[in-house]
Amino acid sequence: MDGLTFLKCLDRLEPKPIYVVHGDEDFLHLQVKKSIRRLVLKAEEDEFGLSIHDGENAEFASIRDELDTLPFLGSTRLVVVEDADSFITRFRSALEKYFAQPSRTGTLVLQVKSWPRNTRLAKQLGADATIQCAAPPLYKLAQWCVEWSASQHQKTLTQPAARLLVDLVGAEMGQLDQELLKLAIFVGADPKIDLEDVDKLVGNSRAADIWKIFDAIGLGHGDEAIKIIDRLFDQSQEPIRILGAFSMQLRRLAQAGRLNQSGLPVPRALERVGVLPYAQRSCEQQLRHLGQRRLNRLYDWLLEVDLGLKGSSQLSPRTLLEQLVVKLARDRESAPG
Repeated sequence: MDGLTFLKCLDRLEPKPIYVVHGDEDFLHLQVKKSIRRLVLKAEEDEFGLSIHDGENAEFASIRDELDTLPFLGSTRLVVVEDADSFITRFRSALEKYFAQPSRTGTLVLQVKSWPRNTRLAKQLGADATIQCAAPPLYKLAQWCVEWSASQHQKTLTQPAARLLVDLVGAEMGQLDQELLKLAIFVGADPKIDLEDVDKLVGNSRAADIWKIFDAIGLGHGDEAIKIIDRLFDQSQEPIRILGAFSMQLRRLAQAGRLNQSGLPVPRALERVGVLPYAQRSCEQQLRHLGQRRLNRLYDWLLEVDLGLKGSSQLSPRTLLEQLVVKLARDRESAPG
């Protein structure tokens, strides 16, 4: 089950004896664990029924004993094993037997990064007890922000404001959640968070630098763009977050290029892919500069850099991003095919 679906359906679910929570979105991991705790123990504050273990050091025998022991003044116990990948590797055989006959008095939660579907353990567990914590696709993040703002802060976040928020902050859900909290406090008694509020409060220097990079790319000023990249690294900005901001803009440009190639005028194409009016002029310049040949290569280049940042390349993150900027900023005649 998808993590966001689990959170939405929580009120209609019954507790399971085992949950596996997997994926790489830490914010969703946290929200899902809180919700399982509320579902199983009926209150997040119930400390008697909860125990948390580090998967690196946990022993299956002690975990099993806890699951079979009722807590003081409680009717069930919740045992969470965090970073449980190595725990599963060490005790796979015992866990396979446990999955076949789980405790009747406790719920086991295994929090892992990876959960291959072809293992015996995965096949033993139902889909509704396997919760995947992955961020929504970029094009769905703005709508998630709208829904999260309404459910958590009782504020109406307008669609233009949500799109700008994702543009400025990036695809990290935890960071988006923090900015939504700040925005809810910022607007006070006002029930709505609008474009101007996001622009005023969230328009930070990193986002401004990303826009400057793309403005420089659109003008073919590669040296200027690389200087900004270097400044971001000097400020200890995380390479994966820089690439996230790059990806959002480049994917939109690629989509707009395809729509334009199929006959849609550039302004309409940019509007269709979610570019806000204030940014359309600079995006049009970027489209003209890149040309259709490079627009068709953007997804491949992004994938190469993403894999490189995750370890497939011996080049430094700074070099990988600088090389991407050089490809984008060259004039059409000298650009790679």
